[in-house]
Amino acid sequence: MRPSNKSRSRNKGGNRRQNNNSNTNIVNRVFDSAGPEGKVRGTPQQIVEKYSQLARDAQLSGDRVAAESFMQHSEHYSRMLAVAQREQAEKQAEHAARQAEQAEQQRQRNEQRAQQNTPKPESDLAEDPQPEVAPVQLVETPENSPQPKPKRKSRPRTRKAAVTSDEASSSPAE
Repeated sequence: MRPSNKSRSRNKGGNRRQNNNSNTNIVNRVFDSAGPEGKVRGTPQQIVEKYSQLARDAQLSGDRVAAESFMQHSEHYSRMLAVAQREQAEKQAEHAARQAEQAEQQRQRNEQRAQQNTPKPESDLAEDPQPEVAPVQLVETPENSPQPKPKRKSRPRTRKAAVTSDEASSSPAE
């Protein structure tokens, strides 16, 4: 049988998420490292510790080549971790600076509002005479005026059949 030319992808339909920022959350991301003695899986900090331990073990057993290889792997992940932590610290500093700037702007807005809402002292009122305002007379509108209650419609009367003694005697006898 011939092998199929179709690519076998676990993500069918091509709906892969593209991560534009390759250093996003590297500190907590889990990596699979294919080292000299098999895979090492974990966060960069865990991988650094594991390779350092493997390097010490190789050095104690007298295998200098394996020890150097493990140290190189450990150094690679420690550099990745250092870069990610530095970027993370820069982002946190930028975020803190933005928050401080926004807080300062909000404080200034609040001060301006407070100055606008503060009543003028009486000494200022004497200097700025206000024009006399005529009292406002309210006009009664139909919506506000008391309306007489509408008359209730009377129900039509039903006549009760009055049975007279003549009609009772004229009924057929049984």
